[in-house]
Amino acid sequence: MASSLLSVYRFLPSQKKDNVGYVTKIKTSLYGQALCNPNSVRRQIATRHGSRLAVSSLFGRRVKSRRETVIPDPDYRIPIVLLGITGGLVYTNNLGPAIPVGLLGLLLLVQTTRVRFVFDDEALEVKVGDELKQSGENVFVGGKNRWKYSTFVNWEFWWPNFPILVYFKETQTKPEGQIHFFPIIFNGKQLYDAMVERAGLSQNSGPKDS
Repeated sequence: MASSLLSVYRFLPSQKKDNVGYVTKIKTSLYGQALCNPNSVRRQIATRHGSRLAVSSLFGRRVKSRRETVIPDPDYRIPIVLLGITGGLVYTNNLGPAIPVGLLGLLLLVQTTRVRFVFDDEALEVKVGDELKQSGENVFVGGKNRWKYSTFVNWEFWWPNFPILVYFKETQTKPEGQIHFFPIIFNGKQLYDAMVERAGLSQNSGPKDS
């Protein structure tokens, strides 16, 4: 009888020891601690912004969290440059070209204050205002202004050192591919980093600085 009690005692958790036999740190959940083996649960936290958090479960499966939403800051350089050119044309009495350049500058100035590129976990979407309202259908090709990264064929910046336009081609709108051009009225570096992270590298070299 005494030897049987001793055998049972060998596998019971001790209040003074953390490791007894095959039982590792077993404590009641009433004290706020979960039953776990520290060697079976590992957390890998990537330091790069927007990376995924992966947790290896007790059965070796991976659970991936959603990526953080990225919204590049507005950048007023292009409309300011256009309005500056307009002022120079007016000063030199070149009213003909000054009018369209000035109108374009004013349009981009307004759009910079209201249009936002929103990079969520699975798609790029164009939204409007600080409240991020829906932008409606695309006036040129139809459909919602939201495109999944998985449908991107390619994308590019023109020109890298002072980005003016961003181009991308996707197969979501139509199977043969739909091309889109947008003026870069956002922070070029933030926009480039978000495109690389979510849509992959472009076919040509990207900007060094912007």
